Amino acid sequence: MKLSVLIPAHNEESLIEKTVCEIFNVLTNEEIQHEILVVDDHSTDRTSEVLTGAGEKVPSLRCINNSMPRGFGHAVRCGLNNFDGDCVAILMADASDSPHDLVRFYRTLCRGNYDAVFGSRFVVGGGVDGYPIIKLCINRIANNFIRLLFCMQYNDVTNAFKIYRAETIEGLNPFHASYHNLTAELPLKVIIRGYSYTWLPNKWFGRKAGSTKFRIFSLSFHYSLTVFRCFVEKYLNFSDNLKGGN
Repeated sequence: MKLSVLIPAHNEESLIEKTVCEIFNVLTNEEIQHEILVVDDHSTDRTSEVLTGAGEKVPSLRCINNSMPRGFGHAVRCGLNNFDGDCVAILMADASDSPHDLVRFYRTLCRGNYDAVFGSRFVVGGGVDGYPIIKLCINRIANNFIRLLFCMQYNDVTNAFKIYRAETIEGLNPFHASYHNLTAELPLKVIIRGYSYTWLPNKWFGRKAGSTKFRIFSLSFHYSLTVFRCFVEKYLNFSDNLKGGN
């Protein structure tokens, strides 16, 4: 089963080559057929030039420009419209995600015949390194609220590190989120539309260079709107959205 690794990148000249090369080396050593699809999200630095150079070292690298307006969610959605694997994993350009975790997630998706595998940084075996304390507190409050609202055990909805089968992505359309709130829209739709899933621990590492694009306070409205949309869908039971139309 071919794996597509989808990486949205906005002004990541300092880290994107390292990220891509590490992923390529690990997946190649594990003999996993793959493509690394980087979506350049309207970068104004040397990201495009760096990616061109990286392409000479990484034959599985494919780069496209975000054809939608700038924004993390738009860039991911652009990638979801263009990947060619049998499954797709979303990773960050800043090397905050572990390629070794990616291998575990891929193997679990294949062997368990799941529609999706989610990551959790807040179960045994997971963890965060360099996570700002205020952001951590808000994260745990928000995720526990979502967990209670949707009556589920999974506790890290906003974690972007997840892998989906291609047919699962097709069944989750249409997408509405434009920013990092897409990280919540995807798994919540998996859950409420009846797709099979499991979760595994994963580790998150704070960026070593560049600046974060995540602005938690300015994005709170967008996250709230996404959760509200999914809550309405869940409890109005739109049967045509369920897996298999059941």
